[in-house]
Order: sequence, then structure tokens, then C-alpha cells
Amino acid sequence: MTIHQQDFFQFDQLDLLARQVVEGFIIGLHKSPYHGFSVEFAEHRLHNVGDSIKDIDWKVFARTEKLYTKKFEEETNLRCQIVIDASSSMYFPQEREENKLNKIEFSCVSAAALMYLLRKQRDAVGLTIFDSEIKVQTTAKTNAMHHQLLMNELYKLLTTIQIQKSTNAAKSLHQIADSIHKRSLVFIFSDMIDMSDENEIFLALQHLKHSKHEVVLFHVVDKTKEEDFKFENRPYKFIDLETGEELKLQPNQVKDFYVQKMNERKASLKLKCAQYKIDFVEADINEGYQPVLLSYLVKRNKMV
Repeated sequence: MTIHQQDFFQFDQLDLLARQVVEGFIIGLHKSPYHGFSVEFAEHRLHNVGDSIKDIDWKVFARTEKLYTKKFEEETNLRCQIVIDASSSMYFPQEREENKLNKIEFSCVSAAALMYLLRKQRDAVGLTIFDSEIKVQTTAKTNAMHHQLLMNELYKLLTTIQIQKSTNAAKSLHQIADSIHKRSLVFIFSDMIDMSDENEIFLALQHLKHSKHEVVLFHVVDKTKEEDFKFENRPYKFIDLETGEELKLQPNQVKDFYVQKMNERKASLKLKCAQYKIDFVEADINEGYQPVLLSYLVKRNKMV
């Protein structure tokens, strides 16, 4: 799909992009990739006259010859919290080709698509936005007014440039884990560029898992520039978007060392995610949000 920058930052256009990615890709899937994930068995109770027979535990009946109904923690669909890193590094690249999205735009459009899907299934969805601290935190709800509020928050992110806003992902993820009281599916959109100790980030992710949330990390990067370090061999001035620090050099002087360190960090992140049973999704903005979401949704659908 062609995205024109002149009309991308329209609220209706954001909603339209979400609708198109969902309706275009979910058609043909035999089973919803999300439906019913949060329905959790709690206990048995005696079956009463007039109760539906669909929840009778026939295995218990075979052992006791008494009718018991399975009682569930909550007869609702999925609860989902979408978490977006809004630090300055997520606004890279600031100068880009026409019809290309930067990391924050990629994250917002992907989040809008997931919100639309969840709303379509009557699932509850909430939104958290953070940089050095949590800026926006909503509970998960299903109504149309709430959905409109979330879309408006995404719109604000798309139209506000964050200047020298640092990241504290570890602190924010700990707070999110403490604030979500019911078992949820947590989507995180972040480049995971954080000046904190790497182990602190892993502990924060582990905190989410210990709270029995299902966690999906969309690792949003510009693979060409940030991982492969593909620049022409001429002098550049590199500027840290979060601190403003400047460095002048020729890319070939540091490329091998830089790529090695980035690969090591990414491998460590993927390994930890695998250990904690966190779904790690490589989200290269150069591929476009549609293929990345399609690949993830199809994979998830096969797991259900």
C-alpha cells in the first residue's frame, strides 16, 4: 500500500490503515489468532437446573456421577495492553525516503492495526506510552469511545517530535507489570535502546512473565542503518537523538566493530526472550508494517 506523507498524519487515515491491514490479512484465516486467550478455569460448582450444559465437566461426572459445572475466572475475551516506547531514538530516521515510515510511525500504525483487530473481536485493549517514565497509561476497555481515545493518543505521537527524550525501559516495564492486575497479552514496540544495565531490562521483562502475562516484543529497528551500518564511505556527523552527543567519523573506521557489538546485543536479547518464553518479533521498518504483522499473525494463528 502506498502511504503519502501529506495525508498520513490524519486521524482518519490512521484508522483506515489499521482497517486495511486487518481486513486484508485476516480474511482467509480459519481461526482468530487471539479469541478467548484470557478465559481461565477457576473452580467447579454444582450444576443447577437451567444452567447451560456446555460447561459441564463430564470427566468429573464419570468419576462421581454428579454434575459439576466448570466456573471460569472471567467469561470475556482477551485483555491486551499495547506498550510503545516514545523516546527520541524511536523517531529515527528523521530524514527518510518518501512513503517510508520511521520507527515511531511503524509502531503507531502497527498498534492501530492490532487495536482495530481487538475491537473487532470485542476484546479489551489498553495503551501505555513511555520514554524515561510512563507518559500515558490506560486500562483495557472495549467500548468505542475508549478506542477513539487510544487512536487519539497514537495521533499525538505521530504529530509530536520528541527532542532529547531518553529511555528507561526497565523502570517503565516494572511499573507496567505492577499496574496490570489481570492476566493480559502485552505487546511491546521498542528498539530496546536503553542506557540502563542490560540485565535490568531482562529483569523487567521477566517481571511481566512472573505476573503471568503473555509478552510479545516487537523489536523495531532500521536494520540497514542501525544494525548493518550501511553508509557511504565519507565523513558523517552522527548525533545521539536522546542525548544530543555528536561524533564525527567515517563509517568504515568503525563498521566491523559496531556490527559485531550490535549482533551480540541482539543475540543476547533474543536468547533472554527465549528463556523467559517471550515472543520476539524482528520488526525491520524497511520491510513495512504489513509484512511484519502478517508474518506474526499467521504464525500465531498456527499456534492456536
